[in-house]
Amino acid sequence: MEENKRQIKELIFDLADEKLYQIVISNPRNKEKIGKVKVRPVMLKGRLLFQETAYIGNQVFHENFEKEDLAQRIAEYMTEDFRQCEIEAMQERAVVLVSKKGKININRRKVCGGKDIDLSHNRTKSYILEEGRPVPFLIDLGVQTKDGKIVKAKYDKFKQINRFLEFIEDILPTLPKGRTLHIIDFGCGKSYLTFAVYYYLNKMQGFDVRITGLDLKKEVISHCSELARKYGYDGLRFLQGDISAYEEDGDASWNGEKENGKGERSSGNGKKVDMVITLHACDTATDYALAKAVEWGSEVILSVPCCQHEVNRQIDCGKLQPILKYGLLKERMSALITDAVRANLLEENGYQVQILEFIDMEHTPKNILIRGVKKKGKEKAAVRVKEMADFLRIETTLQKLLQ
Repeated sequence: MEENKRQIKELIFDLADEKLYQIVISNPRNKEKIGKVKVRPVMLKGRLLFQETAYIGNQVFHENFEKEDLAQRIAEYMTEDFRQCEIEAMQERAVVLVSKKGKININRRKVCGGKDIDLSHNRTKSYILEEGRPVPFLIDLGVQTKDGKIVKAKYDKFKQINRFLEFIEDILPTLPKGRTLHIIDFGCGKSYLTFAVYYYLNKMQGFDVRITGLDLKKEVISHCSELARKYGYDGLRFLQGDISAYEEDGDASWNGEKENGKGERSSGNGKKVDMVITLHACDTATDYALAKAVEWGSEVILSVPCCQHEVNRQIDCGKLQPILKYGLLKERMSALITDAVRANLLEENGYQVQILEFIDMEHTPKNILIRGVKKKGKEKAAVRVKEMADFLRIETTLQKLLQ
């Protein structure tokens, strides 16, 4: 093992300098411990450092290292945690592979024509969907021109799409492999993100995926269905219907949906859905989407709530009157309380939950994203939602649905 560490440290000392593009460490021995590591050079206050981005579970951690410490760190990674390391520099590429018996194989080759490297800490952001690379659905939805340039008026939308894909990139290790992924996008609207999620998971990551976009607007569903056919996205469909009435029946529902007696699309008796997405579903529509996700035991929930009026109508707490007497403050506080209740109820039902900033506050105040990842086993958090709700004299739709 010490000889392996020595070889890897020598390799890092050779290639980790201002000409390094990136280091990607992958193929973990234990995916629950750590999923992937990326390293890039940065210049901070005139010093060359190396920034590590580590993906652990559904979290991302950043840390800066001196060259010597980086070499030691990667040597430990490759002898304890990972089986593959790819190093890309301006004039050389290297791949380190570790066999199941611990044998290390290092393959190095020279390259030419390398591009200049930006070492600034705040370098131009590298997006998952790159600027300058045409993507058909982005062109048809008016985000890109035909040569891949971003339409100026749609640049915020472009950043929003990429930001959302980053949230999905973080949780890729938690998604099941070796079978079709089922995803529901409730209240998909014009479906910028629905198309983006399909493109990213299917075309870029190679997942066999089936995504259903559900919305109430008939003309929107018709247009999105036409685009999906145009691109040959066989695993993407759009249905008209109400979130509260929708049921998923796995593969069977792709062979012809049935109506539920109310003229709304339905597909059966509630089977496995791996990911539930709900963006800006108004007021209690978010609660119905979250309840469906819990019912289906979805591995991942991504929700950006909107228009949280329910608590605002109910909240009645004398001790908080100095705040509640101001309409604007009452509205904002009610929205935060609503999402706090939702997050804690998901924890009660076995999810690890994060409250994240979706997009910059300057663009919209509706920028909170609730991300829930199903925990392994049957562990559930003991939280005090009802106690808080009773104090505020509120009862949310999600509380009722999950009782």
